[in-house]
Amino acid sequence: MGHLDAAHLQDGGAQEVYRVSVPRRRTTHRVVAPVMFAILIALVAVACGSSGSSRVGALVAFQSGNPQSSASLAAATIAPSSSPSSLPSATPTPIATPSGSDATDAFSVQAQMVDVIKRVNPDVVLIETNAGLGSGVIYDNKGDIVTNAHVVGTATSFKVTLSNGKSYTGTLVGKYAPDDIAVVRISAPGLTAATFGDSSKLQVGDVVLAMGNPLGLQSSVTEGIVSALSRQVSEPSGNTLPDVIQTSAAINPGNSGGALVDLQGEVVGIPTLAATDPQLGGSAPGIGFAISSNRAKVIADQLIATGTVTNSGRAALGVTVTDSAQGVLVVRVTPGGAADAAGIVAGEVILSVGGQSTPDSATLLSVVSKLHPGDKTQVQVQTSSGTKTTVTLTLGQLPN
Repeated sequence: MGHLDAAHLQDGGAQEVYRVSVPRRRTTHRVVAPVMFAILIALVAVACGSSGSSRVGALVAFQSGNPQSSASLAAATIAPSSSPSSLPSATPTPIATPSGSDATDAFSVQAQMVDVIKRVNPDVVLIETNAGLGSGVIYDNKGDIVTNAHVVGTATSFKVTLSNGKSYTGTLVGKYAPDDIAVVRISAPGLTAATFGDSSKLQVGDVVLAMGNPLGLQSSVTEGIVSALSRQVSEPSGNTLPDVIQTSAAINPGNSGGALVDLQGEVVGIPTLAATDPQLGGSAPGIGFAISSNRAKVIADQLIATGTVTNSGRAALGVTVTDSAQGVLVVRVTPGGAADAAGIVAGEVILSVGGQSTPDSATLLSVVSKLHPGDKTQVQVQTSSGTKTTVTLTLGQLPN
């Protein structure tokens, strides 16, 4: 049994954020035995002085990439040959090539991808800070650029380079760490905004392109499909990202904040995380995560309007917690928040929310992220005296 961890793509290296158990099967090579058996048959044929053309032909076929079982190889050696002095000519395996409508469809998809890349690449920028680099997507013609909050980090000023190589100074408009979204603004002539599509229309299997600046290689593009929808991924900071798209398109350091684009040329996600294998080391190919475009738009619009997020649409218990030997320990209760109104106090342990056990803070965040502001839910807590009690509370709004 192995594990895959989704990780932030930061300049300092990947960080573990999401673990998914996956089975591993040991691959056993079983080539030596059949080959040696075939060689033995050929040697016996030569030693006996009988016709060996069909025998050698069977061995050649095996070595040229058409493996057969030991039984079939043995059977081939007893076939008579009318010409013992000559070897049968090798018959090449035909290679299937697209023809007719299949070929037309393949070239049509290729042409569509090339067209999308030409149209969207100018809308993807390189963002650099003193700590590292990432990508961004031009959101409007006023110079607002959507990226990841972890790309901007603690910086407020940035070097922003367009696809044409021209660089401008960018300033921070605002960021919302719980959803890992930020907006940077530049003043530059002739900007064209990317079209942000409706990510709720995506289906598993849709072809998508990841555009960004992996390892600083500007305007790079990788291709894949939508592997899964509505994933929930936890980050090192403790945030749980809802409504995340899983994709097989390669996402590497520097892709964060870029564009995940469909074949209509619409941005459907913001590449944010990639997967690493902590057992084997290095990346786990084909597993990346992007914040959905619908989620990004909700946050970006508020940041552009006011610089803050007042309507996150995400539920909050109104507590600060930490993991302890007893479970999820309440360290602080937000005055006037949902937990405060329900009578939960610091020092108590949250055992479950909505009937779902919460043995640690990561599970608690995941459970709450599936709920909405205004939802009523039951929370079971254990007091400092060891007494267990259940309270009903109305969830609040996750603050900025």
